[in-house]
Order: sequence, then structure tokens, then C-alpha cells
Amino acid sequence: MAILESLSNVNRIGETAGQLWHLLDTEGPTKISQLVKQVDAPRDVVMQAVGWLAREEKIRIDEQSRSRIVSLN
Repeated sequence: MAILESLSNVNRIGETAGQLWHLLDTEGPTKISQLVKQVDAPRDVVMQAVGWLAREEKIRIDEQSRSRIVSLN
């Protein structure tokens, strides 16, 4: 059962990563806080999806003042 749960979580993170990519493609650079508000997923899943895209070098994260701005590479 734990393996099925794990696969389900990985699929959810992957789907959320796809949503983030499309949002960034449409909207352009966006604050992480705005991504969390705009994507229909819990904050931790959004952050894992950001990590997924960063690991695949699909996005760039820049710090501006007290915010982090995410944009496509």
C-alpha cells in the first residue's frame, strides 16, 4: 500500500509541476507566494513541484528583496 501511495504522490507532484510550467509560460516570472495561491494544490506539493522543475533545470529562482521570483529557463 505504501508504494501505491508513493506513486500517487509522485504523480501529483508531477502534475503540479506541469501546471506551474504552464502558468509560468503564460504569466511570465511569478513570485512563489503567487504560485501557491494560483495553483490548486497544497503549498508543500507546490514547493515540491518547484523543486522538481528546478532539478530538471526548467526554471530559475531569483531573489528580490524578501521575495523569490520563479521564471522559465
